[in-house]
Amino acid sequence: MATFAKASFDTSVYATSRPTYPKALFKFIFDYHQRGIDAFPPKLKAVASEEFQERFRRGAAPGWGTAVDLGCGTGQATAELTPFKHIIGVDPGAGMIKKAKEYVAELYPEPTSTTRRGQTFDFVQSSAEKLDFIEDGSVDLVIAAQAAHWFHFPTLYPAISRILRPSGTFAFWVYSELRLPQFHPALTQMITDYCQGSDPDNSLGPHWERPGRTILERHLVDVPEHDSKEIGVEGLGLSQTERVYFAGPYHPTTLPTLRTLPIIMRSQTTWNGLLGYLHTFSSLHTWADKHPGEENLADRFWGDLMRKAEEETKKSVKGENELTVEWPVALVMLKKI
Repeated sequence: MATFAKASFDTSVYATSRPTYPKALFKFIFDYHQRGIDAFPPKLKAVASEEFQERFRRGAAPGWGTAVDLGCGTGQATAELTPFKHIIGVDPGAGMIKKAKEYVAELYPEPTSTTRRGQTFDFVQSSAEKLDFIEDGSVDLVIAAQAAHWFHFPTLYPAISRILRPSGTFAFWVYSELRLPQFHPALTQMITDYCQGSDPDNSLGPHWERPGRTILERHLVDVPEHDSKEIGVEGLGLSQTERVYFAGPYHPTTLPTLRTLPIIMRSQTTWNGLLGYLHTFSSLHTWADKHPGEENLADRFWGDLMRKAEEETKKSVKGENELTVEWPVALVMLKKI
């Protein structure tokens, strides 16, 4: 994550070339948030009295006051939290905070528009684990989009428990390696070799920051439960996690079938648009630092992909040709009890 905070990292390219998160993903999270006590583990419901459940429904029903976006980056996910009245974006990078402010201001220009419905946005430069600027029990929803694989959960979970109000939700997700459904599986191994290969000159594998990238590649399965021995913190008052994988057909042997749903994150772009996305990888920034003056590795890989696509289709492939890109998404959700 340190790469994104560097002054040399091009946040403008990052902001314009990264995929946006689908409305369906936010609806899934908001529906989970609205469920209230139904989201509790079965064991809790089994021992909770009717009186307790009624008190909970009256006094701790899911609220829609304040939402926090941890590792908000350029603000794409932050801007989708408009069901909430007060929205706070948090990121350790000054450049990211600047871009997030600009992005939200462009979407919701002053004076307050009808699309904004009176929401207020604040942005704070901070790590996800240091939330002392947020009052106890004042937050209804905390999200983290493409950031949780960098978090230190033994420190984060207590902070989340402190700021969430009863029935508040913590939802975090990542998207993994891109897939090209029009050319799956013919080009899939090429993509994996480029992203995960061990050759430091011809692949990005050695240039990712670890263990964060490994956690992302493994779809957050390594993120510990809040009550695990690894965390070593008791009495946080958090529910068991719910894990969902919007991975479609792409990882049939590594993800649980019962928790795997169809792909919901995709982009209709061009081969030129794909190249722009490839240039946003933090590992490419690191590779370039170590290979000054050489042809950009993303450009080379992009050309190889196009040539392979031509072999598959027996047709010429140009930069302006349309292309569908998909990303598997891993989502983890839990609640404050």
